[in-house]
Amino acid sequence: MVKKLTKLFNNIVNAINNKHGLTPEVPSSVKQESRLSRRLALNLRQLKQALGDSSDIVTREFSIGEQPPVHAALVFVDGLTGKPLVQEHVMKSLMIKAPREIGGKKPDLSKIRENLLTIADVKEERDLKKIIHSVLSGDSALLIDGCPVALLTDTRAWESRGISEPVAEGGVRGPRDGFVETLRINTALLRRHLKSPDLRIETMILGNTTRTDVAIAYVQGIVNEQILEKVRQDLSRIDTDSILDSSYLEELMRGHPYTPFPMYEHSERPDKIVASLLEGRVAILVDGTPFVIVVPTILFQFFQASEDYYTIYHVSTFLRWLRLLGFLLSLYLPSLYIAVITIHHELIPTSLALALAGAREGIPFPALAEALLMEIAFESLREAGVRLPKPLGQAVSIVGALIIGDAAVRAGLVSPAMVIIVAFTGIASFTVPSYKLIFTTRMLRFPMMLAAAFLGLPGIIMVSVVLLAHLTTLKSFGVPYLSPLAPYSGQDLKDVLARAPWWAMRRRPQSLRSPDPVRQESGLRPTLSGKKPNE
Repeated sequence: MVKKLTKLFNNIVNAINNKHGLTPEVPSSVKQESRLSRRLALNLRQLKQALGDSSDIVTREFSIGEQPPVHAALVFVDGLTGKPLVQEHVMKSLMIKAPREIGGKKPDLSKIRENLLTIADVKEERDLKKIIHSVLSGDSALLIDGCPVALLTDTRAWESRGISEPVAEGGVRGPRDGFVETLRINTALLRRHLKSPDLRIETMILGNTTRTDVAIAYVQGIVNEQILEKVRQDLSRIDTDSILDSSYLEELMRGHPYTPFPMYEHSERPDKIVASLLEGRVAILVDGTPFVIVVPTILFQFFQASEDYYTIYHVSTFLRWLRLLGFLLSLYLPSLYIAVITIHHELIPTSLALALAGAREGIPFPALAEALLMEIAFESLREAGVRLPKPLGQAVSIVGALIIGDAAVRAGLVSPAMVIIVAFTGIASFTVPSYKLIFTTRMLRFPMMLAAAFLGLPGIIMVSVVLLAHLTTLKSFGVPYLSPLAPYSGQDLKDVLARAPWWAMRRRPQSLRSPDPVRQESGLRPTLSGKKPNE
């Protein structure tokens, strides 16, 4: 009986509070299905409780019309919202240009939206959580007393970095524009390079706390629907507090979390992303970062540069072979030197063996210790050059390498040949366009040297077989990592180990299984006589 009376008393108190706008404060975490009320005071109280007493949250209360006046409020974030837009296209339109008879107990929301607000993008929203997200994204929320609906106006105008040339992917020829940290600018760059109605951009929100906008870009009719659906599923299953960079998605979506090889390619160049979309790939853009992810990814993509397609194909083919050679040298050169010096003396000419033995005379460490010492010093200098300020970092990396190398040779700690090997290995690694693959070779170089020191060439072969077997097991969204070599596809080799001329690359990569595999028709090869090749 007491419980029933207590419950009845609480219901009466709550009813009185609701009638006079004295509803208790809502918790700071707004529920998923919370809706706006018809009372403006209650809605403002809920927004204030959710957003807190932050100094950058602006709440402007005013009246619309005169017969009788309608109370309204505008909520926005100072710094994310353009105040001139708010003043000219929202406040001025509602407070000065609004007719006197628009007021009343039931204000005409459609008339306010269609006749008064001069903002291009205005939408209605009832969900309080979505309203808060829009406000924190730069929109302005217009709340009107008597209406359980908010009008969200697109007044985003925050400061952003201007479009400039990509830092990590420069080139002699090709476009100079690069992605920035603003998602809508990046999608506009894609539209600018790809003026096709088939370009689709889907947006979702990831990160329970950061509420980061993530966009999926693809070309309808070219992309494989199975790959696209796999991307959607992998993104939708992510449940974490923060997404601050595209690298977060790379690790959370990674199908092979323990492989040292990069499973995703990213780029700052819009032209490179558009070229990937036209092949049938999918691009993932994250608000707040200029690096766009491209999937699926194969190993040979990391040896390709955007400039390959702006240079004559003979030169591009030569440069690709040079990059592949640089990759192999950066991976195998120190271990081959250790194996020859330590175990396989008979593989080098006698004169060269005597010269190397004379250079190593007096060195107190074995070849493995020499290589590890120089490699660690080289990697430390390279890391210091990256982390220090740019002018100071270049001086430290260059001058430090010269001084330390010369001092180590003079002190008799390492031989001059080892300094040359390590320096040439570092230079060879810089020929690879993708620094993510460079990191992989830097890590794999050390177990390769250990195997060479203890087992010689058989050890190097054993580690190479293990790496090759591991590469054959990798797949990126169903596409084999070593395609088109494993499985073999002669058609796709036109743009892997070599760069065929444009008139010869008629079809898209077979590994992507595009529903529209034909890129262009035949008969585009130029001839001296002006006739078609088949005539």
